[in-house]
Amino acid sequence: MNVSGRIFDIQRYSIHDGAGIRTIIFLKGCALRCRWCCNPESQSFDIESMTVNGRRKTMGRDVTVMEVMQTVKRDMPYYSRSDGGLTLSGGECLLQPEFAKALLMAAKDIGINTAIESMGYAGDGTVEGILPYLDTYLMDVKHMNPKKHAEFTGKENTRMLENAKRVAESGLTELIIRVPVVPGFNETEEEILAIASFADSLSGVEEIHLLPYHSYGRGKYEGLGRAYPMGDVQTPPPEHMQMLRASVERHTGLRCQIGG
Repeated sequence: MNVSGRIFDIQRYSIHDGAGIRTIIFLKGCALRCRWCCNPESQSFDIESMTVNGRRKTMGRDVTVMEVMQTVKRDMPYYSRSDGGLTLSGGECLLQPEFAKALLMAAKDIGINTAIESMGYAGDGTVEGILPYLDTYLMDVKHMNPKKHAEFTGKENTRMLENAKRVAESGLTELIIRVPVVPGFNETEEEILAIASFADSLSGVEEIHLLPYHSYGRGKYEGLGRAYPMGDVQTPPPEHMQMLRASVERHTGLRCQIGG
């Protein structure tokens, strides 16, 4: 419980990133630089300053597992009534492996459901180390082409896909594949079906989420003094998202939903 790590936010009463009502812990640091990232303050492990609503705000603080769990435990009645719990997000939460594992262990010790939202960019043994304490892994799979993945995120995708296979083969946790649908990157039916076919090939995977791109993070880039990488790219139209959903369900055995 004395393990410490660096976070930039704790969001209570969330109904996203896992079932039921959840508390989401956002860990600092990410190896990728996705052009559409809606949390640019998560990318650097360093503590930063960002302008929010005209005021400077410090993004990042060091906390212990005990401190985090004091907040998480406040909402245990809501978790039990809604089948909710604790979700770790980021950034890439697995880049702080000891802290992430300790948080999951602390939650499981008191009967709280656990989930992580992660793209699986983790070193050898990291994923295997958390699985015994994890109920749901929400894994982002962004593209099947390693070159295009690297062009838009800064890293190719081999490590992520290998970790997805490891999680599925373990049989220890529910694995849900999530796909950010980004115009100019992966919004075609062919590209989405390639990801869905991969997901369908993974043992035990029954569900895939298509997450339409949005520009909600634009103001955060401005607050950090950075240019917004996506420019004027628009959110995919609802009819396009519905077409992709129908195609996934027609060509695979997966349940497909829009949004997460």
